[in-house]
Amino acid sequence: MADILPPFTHESATRKVKAAQALWNTQDPARIALAYTSSSVWRNRSTFLHGHAAITSFLTDKWRRETRYRLRKELFAFTENRIAVQFWYEFYEEPKEGGQEEVDGKEGEGYGAKKGKGQWWRCYGLEDWTFADDGRMEKRMMSGNDVRIEEKERWFGEGVGDVDGVEIGGEHW
Repeated sequence: MADILPPFTHESATRKVKAAQALWNTQDPARIALAYTSSSVWRNRSTFLHGHAAITSFLTDKWRRETRYRLRKELFAFTENRIAVQFWYEFYEEPKEGGQEEVDGKEGEGYGAKKGKGQWWRCYGLEDWTFADDGRMEKRMMSGNDVRIEEKERWFGEGVGDVDGVEIGGEHW
């Protein structure tokens, strides 16, 4: 992903987005962190992070909770060194053990499977990326909304080899 450098054209920005999609779909936190500068700043919903170690830790925890993760990103807009992305991803939240009945600190909305019951989710979101001259991302700002879905409602379900081949209707753009 770092070999696609600013200033971006429509073609290179699109390639950068699809390279990020492929990288994130590996679910390899250490590898993903290397696509960011060592001083990279992130906002992921209400979580603020700085640097490779924080990114790696955050993604490790994320994919411990969010299993069977599948992501699609599309170019929304771009300038010389910035890209805006629209994305959708789906994941399964494993059943909770113990007595927890609350949603995980999400103010009564968003994800948090109930005790003993797993849950499928789809996240709809936007990201704002800023790149260093070397092609690594130095800032990532993410806003997303999680929607509960049933397994039969999944776009990126079992048997879908290429998330880019899934038609996403205009009501979801």
